[in-house]
Amino acid sequence: MTHVLEARNLTRDYHIPGSLFKKAKTVHAVKGVSFSVDQGKTLAIVGESGCGKSTLARIVTMIDPATSGDMLIDGNKVDIAKERLTPEMRQKVQIVFQNPYGTLNPRKKIGEILTEPLIINTNMKADDRRDKAMAMLKKVGLEEKHYGRYPHMFSGGQRQRVAIARALMLNPRLLVLDEPVSALDLSVQAQVLNLLADLQDEFQLTYVFISHDLSVVRYIADDVMVMYYGEAVEYGSREEVFSDPKHNYTKTLFAATPRADVESIKARLARKNAA
Repeated sequence: MTHVLEARNLTRDYHIPGSLFKKAKTVHAVKGVSFSVDQGKTLAIVGESGCGKSTLARIVTMIDPATSGDMLIDGNKVDIAKERLTPEMRQKVQIVFQNPYGTLNPRKKIGEILTEPLIINTNMKADDRRDKAMAMLKKVGLEEKHYGRYPHMFSGGQRQRVAIARALMLNPRLLVLDEPVSALDLSVQAQVLNLLADLQDEFQLTYVFISHDLSVVRYIADDVMVMYYGEAVEYGSREEVFSDPKHNYTKTLFAATPRADVESIKARLARKNAA
């Protein structure tokens, strides 16, 4: 199996300058994290807010450089702090953010938003760009009539579909999904998760899925990495992590997650009435 993404002891430090009343300090956001993701598989990164999940996502998407450690994409070492990336390398990794409306230009129509990556990164002709955008709209469950509409004319779930379509326009190898369904209603969450699973099967996509929702992670992940204060405290297959968590933080995280089955709800009500 080919490693699309491999990380070796990645760290990321942020240096906060001092002032008249405060000393300078260094925040260690990511501390020696190592993992790998094979083609067509999903690695879920879970943890509380502030644990370093999104910082790690910014390193993987080559937005921020790692302070130390190595990151390899398709076996090629990537270090944006030392060398400028080629357009081909940047096309290999795309990201879908939590809030699609915040990442879609409200002044541009959906067609412009989808074709913009092709204008910047390819020599594709205008008709070909339009055809590809139209085809991608259908892939994500939208229609050709949506091509000429503005982002504010869509629901949250539809906007996230547009964001996914834009991320796929350059045929990436790796898709980083940073809380992609947390802002959506439960029924829409299920639709978007099913869409992501279908797209992964069709295009053999590799996902790094960042979430704090363990029910979502259990549905979509092949492997799970649990982060705590910048460290990877648990890492293994979905079955291993969920059935037999080793680290105390992982056990606490699972215990704090409400279960939605009938028996669990009855047990919670019984405890509440007894109290």
